[in-house]
Amino acid sequence: RLSAVETLGATTVICTDKTGTVTEARMSARAVWVSGLVLPVERLAEAPPEDLRELLTAAILTSHASNSHGDPTEVALVHAAEAARIDVEAVRLRHPLVSVLPFDSFRKRMSMVRRTGTTEIAYVKGALKETLALCTHVRVRGLVVPLGDAERRALLADHDRLAAEGMQILAVAERNVAGADAYASRSALECDLTFLGLVALWDPPRPEVPDAVQLCQRAGIRVVMITGDYGLTAQAIARRIGLDVESVVTGDELERMRPDALGRLVRNPGVLFARTSPAHKLAIVEALRAGGDVVAVTGDGVNDAPALKAADIGVAMGKRGTEVAREAAEMVLTDDNFASIVTAVRQGRAIYANMGKFVTYIFASNVPELVPFLAFIVLGIPLPLTIMQILAVDLGTDLLPALALGAEPAEPGLMDRPPRHRDEPLLGGRRLLHAYGFLGTIEAVLALGAFFWTYWLAGWRPGVPMPASGDLYVRATTMTFAAIVAAQIGNVFACRTDQESVFRVGMATNRLV
Repeated sequence: RLSAVETLGATTVICTDKTGTVTEARMSARAVWVSGLVLPVERLAEAPPEDLRELLTAAILTSHASNSHGDPTEVALVHAAEAARIDVEAVRLRHPLVSVLPFDSFRKRMSMVRRTGTTEIAYVKGALKETLALCTHVRVRGLVVPLGDAERRALLADHDRLAAEGMQILAVAERNVAGADAYASRSALECDLTFLGLVALWDPPRPEVPDAVQLCQRAGIRVVMITGDYGLTAQAIARRIGLDVESVVTGDELERMRPDALGRLVRNPGVLFARTSPAHKLAIVEALRAGGDVVAVTGDGVNDAPALKAADIGVAMGKRGTEVAREAAEMVLTDDNFASIVTAVRQGRAIYANMGKFVTYIFASNVPELVPFLAFIVLGIPLPLTIMQILAVDLGTDLLPALALGAEPAEPGLMDRPPRHRDEPLLGGRRLLHAYGFLGTIEAVLALGAFFWTYWLAGWRPGVPMPASGDLYVRATTMTFAAIVAAQIGNVFACRTDQESVFRVGMATNRLV
């Protein structure tokens, strides 16, 4: 929406997701936890074959994706199963789907009940802590044994080591269910599970994101990561892209905070929010705005719509975003790339700056048109500029050059300046003083100087009446007109930049000028 362009230039905080925005959403399995062993994919031959096969089979039976289409997480699981020589389609045909409990951001897991012969098995995959809390047994070297506290602690420690490397970890579990329980409630179905293992997935950061984050930091824009992923995983990715993370706050901690405490927390430049829900994202956005920040926030789901609406700039994902999210947003990223947000902010700053250049140029040209009339009234001299010449100045030197200034490329160093205040007027005192008191005054002095110089060359001296008609008068008004036109050429080049020299920018970089 074009109305969002002005706000983009004043953005002070960008709240971004992790998966697919900061990262490539192109996942691959890097390691597995099976039978108490953490093994990289290169060493899967060391894993107990039956336990590994059971883990990967359960993983693909709780997913819909193929090897080329579907959720990136599930596609990575399919690739891992195929690498272990599991025929994915054949396995799914032997285990027809009975019912589904879809993933949601509160449970942080999903379940599928599939028929195996005459029995039904519930397959569960999701975040470790939420899934592990439902498990009572674990599969170790072909045996199903009770899952004790020591095993839980060891499992969590292995999980955290993988997460600290930036891996996204999926836990996989299963449970035999009676036919009547296949359609039971979530709490009745997702209980007394047998833990099968972990699959560690690597989603690389986009190569252009670190430079975009660095550009934001130079521009005085704070980048805040808000993700539903595990804190250690998000922290590792954040540090890889250049974010200085000092603390990780989870959604559970946010729910226990008072509004004033949340307001203080969001002003911390090193905070990262993990394990959050769309409701948490909305609370963070509202707290940032209450503190005076101009907030851009990304979102892709239906539940992200309130946060997108609450933000100053809602940014929806074009590839993986829902129609509801796109309708609620002011901007849609066709490539789902964080770097595109920064490019849009830069373009927003450039457009706003060009609006100021346009106005400055137009206002400055009014002074050399006004001052000759004031001199005519106050000094009693012949009118230095005729009405037709004023119309020629307005039509010839105002309109087209001003429009050309609207297409001026972004000035070097534009993203090295802090964001402007959102309430800063386009026609501030500084801009008006620059237009009227500096540029316009120079043009007026040159115009009147040309007028008097023409009379001087013809022999006129101060105190002698100045002819108000005839050839000399025509030459004098023509010189006034020519001086204004020449000054306007200088004016348009002076307005092309706010801080840099026009020679450094390049005289020919804006071909319209």
